[in-house]
Amino acid sequence: PNLFPALEQREIFPGLSGTALFKAIREKDILCHFPYHDFAGITELIRTAAMDEKVVALKMTLYRVSKKSPILEALAEAAKAGKNVTVLLEVKARFDEENNIAWAKKLEHAGVQVILSPLKLKTHAKLLLIIRKEKEALGGYRKYCHLSTGNYNERTAITYEDLGIFTCHPEIGEDLVKIFHFLSSGKALEGLKQLIVSPTMTREFVLKKIDREIIRSKEGKGGRIRAKMNSLIDREIIDKLYQAAKAGVEIDLIIRGICGLIPRKNLRVKSIVGRFLEHSRIYSFGIAGEEEVYISSMDMMERNFDRRVETLNPVLDQEVKNRLLTLLDLLLKDTVNSYELKIDGSYALVSQGRPFDLHSYLLKDG
Repeated sequence: PNLFPALEQREIFPGLSGTALFKAIREKDILCHFPYHDFAGITELIRTAAMDEKVVALKMTLYRVSKKSPILEALAEAAKAGKNVTVLLEVKARFDEENNIAWAKKLEHAGVQVILSPLKLKTHAKLLLIIRKEKEALGGYRKYCHLSTGNYNERTAITYEDLGIFTCHPEIGEDLVKIFHFLSSGKALEGLKQLIVSPTMTREFVLKKIDREIIRSKEGKGGRIRAKMNSLIDREIIDKLYQAAKAGVEIDLIIRGICGLIPRKNLRVKSIVGRFLEHSRIYSFGIAGEEEVYISSMDMMERNFDRRVETLNPVLDQEVKNRLLTLLDLLLKDTVNSYELKIDGSYALVSQGRPFDLHSYLLKDG
């Protein structure tokens, strides 16, 4: 059998180019799912923004970039064209320090405002903001946003599974303006309406969401938590999940890497290791039909809560939310790439039921 079917990537903006990309985002939120989508759609949007005379500003956080990044080339061209371009380039990204410092020098030479490791915190959040002058927009400017779980790197996007959402939601746009101001100035981050930000907000927020499910379960209304991440080792979160499971909350966790939790009644853990490296983080709280869903670049680790700049990004569009909930269903359905964590700390290949290969399915039908 063919273990590695052809990678036939779909376009993010099928049949569209130039300023039509902005129109598509205005019409509805758009979900990107790599490597099943072609990363060229991200690059094309940034190149379009760099050349579009209506675009006045581009702001972006970058963690790991390729040595010949077309995105950074486009940002440099945008700055040369007189646009306000701000890039937070994380020089403490492990193994990428030298490459990022080299890019920082090139960008500064082109006129880009480069922010390097502000506030002694590693910035791990993956954010893009494009501000465009439009007469019909409130205040005369519209904010185009992209919230991502993974790096803006066209090379790793071929093998790393990640998610991103394009949106023009005004409150998300205003939140991004405040976050970039916080990163560039160091002033207090206040008044956010949608995004939840580490190191000051995420721990309390996640604990409250778990507590809400505990209360619902104790009241007989049902409690449900489904989450996908790379690592779970934060002691406080683990203890709260144990408490939730004991209260009857149904919990399913998909954790590719390190897991400091032992499964028990109502609490199940699996790891998916297959053709693509599962890298996206999805957090869902609530029973069917009432779920609150978030995507993020953050794992449930002390460093992500307390020592990094991270964002938990709410999924506000119902169609996008439904697609992510379906993805969680498929992740839990997979048997070919899945390993179940046992109570003795060992992992066993999931073999029950009809074989279902998540990666092959998404390549063909996702």
